[in-house]
Amino acid sequence: MNDLPPDLPRLRTLETWLVYTLERVRQQIADVERREAEQRRGIEARPPVPEWILEQGLNRDALPVAVHVGGCHMAGKRWKGVPRDVAVRALTEGVQACGHCRPDTLLGIFD
Repeated sequence: MNDLPPDLPRLRTLETWLVYTLERVRQQIADVERREAEQRRGIEARPPVPEWILEQGLNRDALPVAVHVGGCHMAGKRWKGVPRDVAVRALTEGVQACGHCRPDTLLGIFD
């Protein structure tokens, strides 16, 4: 069974359409590969997650609101990464420990 047209003009038309379609598919492949490469570069360029986080209050001069383990999803939008000694000092000075990630337990600070 032959599903192709028997005459040359229709075969040439079909060939033109197939070449056009193949170019569109190749362009789409190139676009997807470019997007995936950009996404990989973005992930690789992302800064490392800090070990400890101080969540800041609304006022920039106010004391921190809470201490979190780095990467805690309960931390608000206003936070900064801090070293271990700063997190320990904040907890001992009365800054609240996150009840979800429990940085006080991980730091060995018990009430």
